[in-house]
Amino acid sequence: MASACASSFFQFLSITLLLVTLSSMLSTTLASGISIKEATVQDLQLAFQRKQLTSRQLVEFYLKQINIQNPVLKGVLEVNPDALAQADRADKERREKAAGSLSRLHGIPILVKDNIATKDKLNTTAGSFALLGSVVPRDAGVVNKLRKAGAIILGKATLSEWSHYRSNGAPSGWSARGGQGKNPYTLDDPCGSSSGPAISVAANLVAVSLGTETDGSILCPSCMNSVVGIKPTVGLTSRAGVVPISPRQDTVGPICRTVSDAAYVLETIAGIDPFDKATIEASKYIPKGGYAQFLKKDGLRGKRLGVVRLYYEFGNDTLLDKTFKLHLNTLRRRGAVLIDNLKIDNIVEIFTDQSEQIALNFEFKLSLNKYLKELVASPVKSLADVIAFNKKHPKSEKLEYGQDLMVQAEKTNGIGKAEKQALLNMTRSSQNGFEKLMKRNKLDAVVIPLASFSNILAIGGYPGVIVPAGYEKDQPFGICFGGLKGSDPKLIEIAYSFEQATLIRKPPPLRKLEV
Repeated sequence: MASACASSFFQFLSITLLLVTLSSMLSTTLASGISIKEATVQDLQLAFQRKQLTSRQLVEFYLKQINIQNPVLKGVLEVNPDALAQADRADKERREKAAGSLSRLHGIPILVKDNIATKDKLNTTAGSFALLGSVVPRDAGVVNKLRKAGAIILGKATLSEWSHYRSNGAPSGWSARGGQGKNPYTLDDPCGSSSGPAISVAANLVAVSLGTETDGSILCPSCMNSVVGIKPTVGLTSRAGVVPISPRQDTVGPICRTVSDAAYVLETIAGIDPFDKATIEASKYIPKGGYAQFLKKDGLRGKRLGVVRLYYEFGNDTLLDKTFKLHLNTLRRRGAVLIDNLKIDNIVEIFTDQSEQIALNFEFKLSLNKYLKELVASPVKSLADVIAFNKKHPKSEKLEYGQDLMVQAEKTNGIGKAEKQALLNMTRSSQNGFEKLMKRNKLDAVVIPLASFSNILAIGGYPGVIVPAGYEKDQPFGICFGGLKGSDPKLIEIAYSFEQATLIRKPPPLRKLEV
């Protein structure tokens, strides 16, 4: 035992020294004395322009950080073996092309969640051994847009297996392939299925990442890991090539350290994709000139923000109570008009209704079977095959966590009367609840603590942006701004203005990393 403790201490010491050495060695390479750690996309692009940094050096830095921290944090599932070659190509293009002709994400490494297809040497498995070795027909629509922008696909981020639609018994952030992801602030629950993207960005294993959300899977990990997450209006970003749960609720969005970086990523990936029909209808919401134009420090001025008090009932004058009271005052001081003490008329009905679960069950089976059949090659071709695979490989898939959600979904048989009623119930709940609240009070957005509003946003396909809001001991928490479909630009304005007024985010503490 004493030997193990000594070994652990020297391991911690060497890791700490290496972290400090790397940070100090590279901090001078950036403009204005900014370290690569916590550097924004704009910081990195400025360093590129001033020839103080190359994409190869940046990729090498992140690869070292992944080697050091990932054995504990488990935010990265696979590293792209072609990442350095992509970095070299970006450096060459930067030398040859005119200044200002390249996109904001050109030469910037990005991690994508492992349910987002890449047609390269990386696997796309949703964290399951059942899809290991499967061959996708093409890049996911969002990955195609990233490549065209010159971004570097650094690798795949971990997730809750099957985007947390395998079992209610499986821990958040766990997958058979990736193991148990850990929050870099607490080494505890990272929350949500897009845990790996949030862990990796928070711990500076990469600057920007892509996650997906069906219900809370961008907002919750962003909230818990002190990063910014944008859950876009459903259809604003393509879901083609994404291992699905629900075409009605699934959305792909950025997880980054700043609102500006998230806006740049959203600007890059939003738009029409012929492989996802929903993007055609949603393209009407995309503003001319993109999303960066909404990064305004005075973006809160004149905005009408609704405060639904039900979501603020922490009790006993807790730190959360005090913090969010301060934040509401900050919003007022920045020029927002707060409409307080609001109620959603049918909130009890929404909380108790089982319609979302009914819908997700049949949608998961139908959409996953369609996805699997379109693969060029795959060990499994249906949800039934996945369930059978898990039973056949109980150790690798940790069958003790169960697969109750998959089993429930497999029992469904298309869209019958009950399923149609569930869809109708959710439409009516959204119209009579959130939409009525927004329109009756002429709100630009609601402001909600934590990710507690994710269900309301999910069932209606509405957008949300979450921003770091504080820390309770080491545990981060966020504040969320949600709005009606197409209000993404307005939410970015509001979130950016709040972020710039508070500048709350801080990097995770250096702590003992025990593998």
